[in-house]
Amino acid sequence: MKFFVIGITDNPNPFFSPEVLDIIHSGKVFSGGKRHHEIVAPLLPADAEWIDITVPLDAVFKSYNVQCSMLHVQCLIVFASGDPLFFGFANTIRRKMPEAEIVVYPTFNSLQLLAHRLVMPYHDMRIVSLTGRPWPEFDKALILGAQKIGILTDREHTPTAIAQRVIDYGYTYYKIHVGEHLGNPERERISTLSLDEAAQRTFDNPNCVILVCDSCRKKSFGIPDSEFTLLDGREKMITKMPIRLLTLQALDLPSRKVMWDVGFCTGSVSIEARLQFPHLQIEAFEIRPECEAIIHDNCRRFGAPGIGVHIGDFLDADLSAIPSPDAVFIGGHGGKLREIIAKILPALAPDGIIVFNSVTSPMVHTDSHQLWDEACAEFGLKQEQPLRIQLNDYNPIEILKCKRQQSYR
Repeated sequence: MKFFVIGITDNPNPFFSPEVLDIIHSGKVFSGGKRHHEIVAPLLPADAEWIDITVPLDAVFKSYNVQCSMLHVQCLIVFASGDPLFFGFANTIRRKMPEAEIVVYPTFNSLQLLAHRLVMPYHDMRIVSLTGRPWPEFDKALILGAQKIGILTDREHTPTAIAQRVIDYGYTYYKIHVGEHLGNPERERISTLSLDEAAQRTFDNPNCVILVCDSCRKKSFGIPDSEFTLLDGREKMITKMPIRLLTLQALDLPSRKVMWDVGFCTGSVSIEARLQFPHLQIEAFEIRPECEAIIHDNCRRFGAPGIGVHIGDFLDADLSAIPSPDAVFIGGHGGKLREIIAKILPALAPDGIIVFNSVTSPMVHTDSHQLWDEACAEFGLKQEQPLRIQLNDYNPIEILKCKRQQSYR
């Protein structure tokens, strides 16, 4: 099958080259969104068959095959927004029908049009699509300090929601530009607003956003312990900064994708990992319900969006919908270290790492290092050389690390 994929803007009277017009006039089967159909309907042949692009997409591609077979045609004409290869439908065709022949006739995408209206160079813009996608790539752009972020929106990830998220996590130095109905001479509107103004406004669809700042948030390597909100103000209920950074090093996070933090308490390890390695998906678990407000407060304080928070006994948690980890930090175990490791292992990636900090204290009757050794031996986990460290008058800590060397049964 051959696809002609034609890019259009929101202009109700689109301009097409003679070559593209010939393709349209000779076509039989056409496809696109409902808005695209409204724009191009006057140009289509009287006997044209139109297939709406809606979810689920598998049904759309099934319709393509059925219609083309019934009409004995091998060519299908698709209208898409802007550049069909820019987070566009041409990429979907390549994924769904890798053998198909694709010819693309692009126009400017919405972010290009917005930059043009603002007379803004966009070669240095970091692009994020939130169209049918969750927040992680946007959060990553914020944490990395991108000074210019172009964002494709949808009806959930609106300019209003984007502005509020930026405010919530303290990245308040951005200015927001919003383009609505770009390419439509009657309805196009360009707005340059403060984040507070945008958070109070509603915007017409379709739209897109460019965030711009002159200087970004300073990010330190290691957050001072005194800056965290603590559990009941107890300084001992936080993994100290030097230990925290050594723990992240032991977890080998630059090469990892998903990290679990079991027993997060204040969230210091999760937050430090999020800020230093924003590519990570982090899922944090804690049994104490009062810690939920603490980690959310600390995430906002330090600008660490996107950490998944799970409250309740980890041993009772349903982990089936949570992404499997390739790095796990056990920050608390309540005397059930063996059971926690047993719960982790079925989900842990084949090359996964588990790290645990064992505190040597005369006040603790059960030796957590011994519990760790016993669990590693029972489950066939290969230990690495422990790292022992003592800070000031605190009890010595051993950073313990293991890897799986066989499938868990």
